[in-house]
Amino acid sequence: MKKTGTLNAQLARVLAELGHGDSIVIADCGLPIPPGVERIDLALTPGIPSFVDTLQVVLSEMQVEHAVMAEEVRRFNPKATQCAVELQEAGIGVRLVSHADFKALSKGARAVIRTGEATPYANVILFSGVVF
Repeated sequence: MKKTGTLNAQLARVLAELGHGDSIVIADCGLPIPPGVERIDLALTPGIPSFVDTLQVVLSEMQVEHAVMAEEVRRFNPKATQCAVELQEAGIGVRLVSHADFKALSKGARAVIRTGEATPYANVILFSGVVF
């Protein structure tokens, strides 16, 4: 049994397989998942697990080069907007795009991690960096 880190086997595997420039999406429970993109479904009930909790776990294990969020988050979701600010404070650039463009970009992700988050635009695409 794993002692620390991500206990979800599917998530741990995807994080370990990421290479430079690969992306994953952390999504609220309503974001459509494109056909052909792996779904890691963590959603248990509305709000559990939350977007913020899931993002924190992933950031503890993933080297992130930059991130993308929907620009609509600024108007509709203060908590997710705060996550964008915190990413930038941690040295991770965050680009804002339209929600339509966000959904198009998610088609290139290695996986979409579906949370139980039930607030609007609580989604982020994280692009893998390198540790050297």
